[in-house]
Formats: sequence, C-alpha cells, structure tokens
Amino acid sequence: MVGAGPYGLSVAAHLRAAGVPVRIFGEVMGSWRHAMATGMFLKSTPAATDLSAPEPGGRLADFRRVHGEPELTELTPIPCDVFVRYGMWFQKRYVGEVDSARVVAVGQAPSGPGFLVRLNDDQEFPAAAVVVATGLNGLAHIPEELRLLAPEGPGVDALVSHTSHHTDLSPYAGQRVAVIGGGQSALESAALLHEAGAEVQVLVRESRVLWGVKPDLVRPWTQRVAKPASPLGTGWALAAVCTAPGGVRRLPASARMLLFRRALGPSGGWWLRDRVEDIVPVRTSSRVTRAEASESRVRLEVDGSGGSETLIVDHVLAATGYRLDLDAVPFLSPEARGALACVPGSKAPHLSASFESSVPGLYFTGSLAAPMFGPMMRFVAGTEFAATRIARHASQASAMH
Repeated sequence: MVGAGPYGLSVAAHLRAAGVPVRIFGEVMGSWRHAMATGMFLKSTPAATDLSAPEPGGRLADFRRVHGEPELTELTPIPCDVFVRYGMWFQKRYVGEVDSARVVAVGQAPSGPGFLVRLNDDQEFPAAAVVVATGLNGLAHIPEELRLLAPEGPGVDALVSHTSHHTDLSPYAGQRVAVIGGGQSALESAALLHEAGAEVQVLVRESRVLWGVKPDLVRPWTQRVAKPASPLGTGWALAAVCTAPGGVRRLPASARMLLFRRALGPSGGWWLRDRVEDIVPVRTSSRVTRAEASESRVRLEVDGSGGSETLIVDHVLAATGYRLDLDAVPFLSPEARGALACVPGSKAPHLSASFESSVPGLYFTGSLAAPMFGPMMRFVAGTEFAATRIARHASQASAMH
C-alpha cells in the first residue's frame, strides 16, 4: 500500500480485516498535514467525510463521541486539524503500524508474477500486489506562463507557488499577493492571506464566482424528491454518480471524461462567502497572459473585461488545481508505466471494476480513479466504494496463491 491518507487507510483496514498481509507506506494523513494551510476547513459535510472501516464504529461521528466532542452537522465546517486527528485515530484503531519509509520504485518482479518494491533506504522486498493511494501528491498543476517565474521550481520561497505547497500563509503578511483561481482553495487561501495581513487580489477566469448554498437541515419532501441529497451536493445527477460509481465506469470514455471535467466546477463553500465578498478584491473574467520577474517582484499582464492591465505583486499563489498524470507518479518503473493502459483522452489509468489496472495486481484509487468511476473518487466519500472492492478482489487473488 503506497499512501496513508483516507484511501490508503481505508483500503488497508479492509485488507487487514480480510486477513490479507499488508504493509502500508507513507506519512499518516501526510497531505492533509502538509499540503493545506493552517486555518483551512474541509468543503465536505460530515456525512461525506467518513473513512471506510470494516466494522461499525469508525465514522467521524464515532471519533467525536469517543473523545467527548460534540457531533458536527452540515452547518459546522470541519477544521482540517480535526480531520487529521480523526485519520490518525482511525489508523491506530483499524490499520496498525504504518511505515514512514518512502517507496522510490515499484517494478514488476524479475521472475514470475508480482512486484519488486524498493524503499528510500534501498531495502527491497517482493509484493504480490500494490495499491497506489497517493492522492494528489505530485499532481499539482501550475500553468506554463506562471512556471516561468520559478526556473528552480515553484515553492514557498519562489515567486510563484501552488496552494498545496503551504502549511502557513502568515509569512506573506505585508506583501502583495495575486491568487490565481476561482475555486475553494483560491478563495479560502485569499481569505487567510487577507486575515494574515497580506494585500491580496484574486484573479478568476470565469465571469462570476460561484458559492455553495447554506444547507437546510429540514427540507420538505418536495425538495428532497426534486433535488435528492448526495455526498457531493443536491440534485439527481450528483445523486446518481454517488449511488452508482460502477455505473459511471460503464459509460463511454468520452462521457466519463466530460462528467469528470464538468460535474463539479470551481466554487466556494457557503460558509466562506462572508470572509471574501466585499472584503477581498476579486477580479472576474481575468486571465494572466504574461508573467515576468522584475527586481524580486512579479509583473503580471492581465486581460479582463475592461481591457489589459499590469499588476505588480510580490508573490503569485496558483490555486490552479491538479492534473491526473501517471508520468507524475515517480516510483512506477518505466516498464510498469509503459504497460499501463490509460483512459482515452487522459493520462489516468484504465481500471477494472475492482480498481485493478491493466498490470495485474497493480491497483489505483482516489483521484487517479476518478476518470473511471466519477467525481466521488475525488472526495473522502468514495473510500467505502473503493476499499470494499479492492479488498474483496485482492483477498480472492491472495487466496488463489
């Protein structure tokens, strides 16, 4: 198991419950601890934030109850640090030991089926199967015109960074920062930067910023029928893709990719609106056409509805999302990567109904599975569907050997 976030922990818990020997590598909830700034909240509701345990008692609500903390409702945004504590509690209760060593190579075994796994301390060992549950690690996308600002690579000490590079935005106090993007990470980062004392502007390509709607805990039955609830929001379309990810997989590849790209566009959480609107300057219909470094600052040429404009800032924060690309999974050997079939129109792996790739015994879950199973795999809500199917298939394969 490569990865110890929500998907890795959930799959490992089910494998261990099924009696399958499993080693899990990674830092427990590592991305949630190091790729999200202090003070951030989850966009998901409590009902969509449960890891998948093989027995009752592993929900977020159970964790809160065990620790004497009040149960969260849809009207209570979940702090990231609460979710991290929940994941670490889940690991101790259902998973057991997690090895913090880093997997640096996964290749097919030199003789016979299976794989040879190498760690960063040069230790090697065979594995009958490998589950890749690395989340969005290494998949951050920064547009080329912005990457040119950081020849040595983007990061917190460069002129441009990605939101996933930050655990703390307070060092930008007193600086001028341009945030590029119109989704949750852009808007929440802008709020945190403003609250930390930065002079911030948000540049959004779309003609307007979309905000979530405050949940109604007691909806009349007519609304529940017209727009059924789902982990991803209300409406029949979202309810369908959440209820039947396996059905999404049976759609033509072109339809799946359209669903993947358009099902959930950029938007901000309802609870964030009051911290941004009329507080942080947000420029819609704005696109950066050129970016260049100038005396330790950044000169941005921006095309907008009112024409072109030049902005001078100290730092550019790219909230420009992620690209699913197997070439960015660093530990896969060239041979293994070359043997992987991809979803047409993407660089994500083609997967069976059990999340197995075209390389027997090599599974992918989480965001890399979203082009096959739909947008629920981009969220914690997909852990139940993925973990049960991977564990069932892997345990059957283990029994045959």
